[in-house]
Amino acid sequence: MMPKKDAAEPSSLKYKRQSDEGFSELQFRQPPPKTPVRAIVLAVTLFCLGTTLIIVGSLLLAGYFDKRYADRTWPVLILGVVLFIPGFYHVRIAYYAYKGYRGFSYEDIPEFDD
Repeated sequence: MMPKKDAAEPSSLKYKRQSDEGFSELQFRQPPPKTPVRAIVLAVTLFCLGTTLIIVGSLLLAGYFDKRYADRTWPVLILGVVLFIPGFYHVRIAYYAYKGYRGFSYEDIPEFDD
C-alpha cells in the first residue's frame, strides 16, 4: 500500500480564477529586449577603424604622405569602406534604438550566441 501524500488545504493555495476565457494581457506583452553590448562594441570598433582607414587612404591619395606609399592607397581606401559601412549601419541602429525612435529596436542588431 502506498502512503498518502499530504495535500495542502485549498485556502492556503494562492491561485485565483481568471476571467475573460482564461487569457491575460501579460501573455501578449513582449519583454524589453536586451541590449547587445558586444555587438555594439564591435560596430563602434568597425566604424572607428573604417573612418581612420578612409582618412589615411584619402591622405595617401592626395599625396600628403611620401610617394613610396602610393601603392597602398587603393587597398587602404577599399578596406576602410568595407569596415565603415557595416559599422555605421549598426551604430546608427543602436543610436536610434537608444533614443527611442519609432521602428528601431535593439532586436534589429544581431547578437553573438555564446
